[in-house]
Amino acid sequence: MNEATFGVFHFHQRPKRRCFRANQSSSTAWLLLTKTKSLFVVTQIKHPCDYQAYTMEHPSNDDQCKSSVVVTCGNQVTDKVKERSRDQREPLPGEPKCVICNRYGEYICDQTDDDICSLECKQTVLCRVANTQLPVNLPPPKRLTATDECFYVRDSGSQSGSVFLSSDQTELLRSRLEIHVKGDLVPPPILSFSSCNFPQKLLQNIEAAGFEMPTPVQMQAIPAALSGKSLLVSAETGSGKTASFLVPIVYLCANFRFEQFRDRKKPLAMVLTPTRELCIQVEEQAKLLGKGLPFKTALVVGGDAMARQLHRIQQGVELIVGTPGRLIDLLTKNDIQLDDVKIFALDEVDCMFQRGFRDQVMQIFRALSQPQVLLYSATVSQDIENMVSSMAKDVAVVSVGKPNRPNKVVKQLPIWVESKQKKQKLFDILMSKQHFMPPVVVYVGSRLGADLLSNAITVTVGVKALSIHGEKSMKERRDIMRSFLMGEVPVIVATGILGRGVDLVGVRQVILFDMPNSMKEYVHQIGRASRLGEEGTAIVFVSEENKNLFPDLVEILRSSGAAIPRELVNSRYMTVTRPYSKGGGQKKRKHE
Repeated sequence: MNEATFGVFHFHQRPKRRCFRANQSSSTAWLLLTKTKSLFVVTQIKHPCDYQAYTMEHPSNDDQCKSSVVVTCGNQVTDKVKERSRDQREPLPGEPKCVICNRYGEYICDQTDDDICSLECKQTVLCRVANTQLPVNLPPPKRLTATDECFYVRDSGSQSGSVFLSSDQTELLRSRLEIHVKGDLVPPPILSFSSCNFPQKLLQNIEAAGFEMPTPVQMQAIPAALSGKSLLVSAETGSGKTASFLVPIVYLCANFRFEQFRDRKKPLAMVLTPTRELCIQVEEQAKLLGKGLPFKTALVVGGDAMARQLHRIQQGVELIVGTPGRLIDLLTKNDIQLDDVKIFALDEVDCMFQRGFRDQVMQIFRALSQPQVLLYSATVSQDIENMVSSMAKDVAVVSVGKPNRPNKVVKQLPIWVESKQKKQKLFDILMSKQHFMPPVVVYVGSRLGADLLSNAITVTVGVKALSIHGEKSMKERRDIMRSFLMGEVPVIVATGILGRGVDLVGVRQVILFDMPNSMKEYVHQIGRASRLGEEGTAIVFVSEENKNLFPDLVEILRSSGAAIPRELVNSRYMTVTRPYSKGGGQKKRKHE
């Protein structure tokens, strides 16, 4: 071997020998690192299985292991281990991907064997692992006084953990959790994930995803989807809807692969969403739930190279996640067989149709062989119910909570602000230690407004702010979201592309600088301030520019117990009746 720097690998008190994957042309090479006293030797092996034989032939008595080493191999000089994920490139077809950010998985985490792109993503992986491990010497659990009904259930007699609810218990449970069901032969709610007879690996993945117990929408939607029924599901934002359709998809796809293994794997399920950001989030959660199972995914969205997406599908995947436009483009230009697709899911279905994707969705649906249909949203209209009936027979309708209403745990704070004063009022909030609770999402009505306002916040307030909207490239949007979710940027100014379904981890405050043009979008945008029942705050700027929404807004604020500005209550536009439930004020916003 020639003397040239190959790279720096961090061991953190791991064993003295370690296999690292190195990219050499299109093949994969394995390098064995051996420490002898103060020297580190690199030996190329054909396969990781050779590691044990090599260790037996070359024993080592050196017990010291430093935190970082430099090894030599080859003639090219490469950089040190990348500190942050943004320094890493995108993966080429067939290359490993980072389990956190999907960039090139150049390294392997020494504690978990996951592909990672940088030390930053390694730390994220280790934090996730630490959060899923129980601490030692836990104090005895405290017994709390019961304040509600207890459900005594009859054991099934098996070791699967399954339990049965009587019809009276089912009705009582649904009533208490505000679960409303329409349809024949809908299974009762589950009380735990283990009652579904999921494999142990899937149960571990569900827990790693942050779900110890099923949420109300998961309790009802998961067993209904597993029974094979087509569903139309509505629940408040942040209630765990995404997992309620991904868990059945992962289980059914993995189970199918176990039972009917084939050399060429055709897609078994398809999920469509209206935005790229939501597609990325859904695919990431699907990969987390399917880790360690025969379950692979393909992301099909605009802004990424179509050739990579096609190559991924041709390599064999179980789930395709994409936007309707890019997926149709891919299907029309290439021969992709969809005859094995068993499940067809639409997330944020009402937004999909409002944005003009209905014909594209139906075109994709007609290319499938009568799959099970799963449609989800926080807001559902009668028109959507009629459309679902045309797609599938015997559709069960499941709704949790009050339909088309904001999340109860989000505190709404409407403020009457004249248009010329809105910017200064926003600056005052962001400069207030009492009212500014980063990370914060500020919603505006136009792309240009997002760019201008983010620059003004950075210059005037001294708080770093970035804008995100549909005109920015996919790479820019990914980098912005990554910086925001990693805590590097405390404020993000967004159009409606972040208003639908996106799980903004850590965000507990949103500011509606510009009111949306419909109350459905209002429900979705303020819902970004809460996840899985955690409390959040939505500050809403109201002025006469929003006069068409006044009656519906006041109705929602009153039902939520929020304080209503007297200018809003006394407005002359309150005499105009525009019932929210009949679609009032649902004009589509332009230039997102």
